[in-house]
Amino acid sequence: MTQLALIIKHQVLPGRRDEVRAVWERLMAPAVAGNPGHAAYFYCFDNADPDSISAFQVYRNAEASQQFLATDSYAAYVKDVEPLLVGPPQVTALTPVWTKMA
Repeated sequence: MTQLALIIKHQVLPGRRDEVRAVWERLMAPAVAGNPGHAAYFYCFDNADPDSISAFQVYRNAEASQQFLATDSYAAYVKDVEPLLVGPPQVTALTPVWTKMA
């Protein structure tokens, strides 16, 4: 099956990026770490924009992505983080065609 890569960009309310990170660390970090459907995950701050967070994710396949979105952990994260965001994230879906793993 073909892997699925996602770039997800969140615009957070001014000055609230650390709060969003705390929610992510509490709910998503353990969920992602324990999810066999994630082949890779990078949680990144934008150096040029202090109110932006991006995540780069690689799933084993598209089905694994949908399964993760249906978890209780993801639902709890959305509930807690939405009030800290300007709006819905910008999501770009990609198909990896070549990778180098460390």
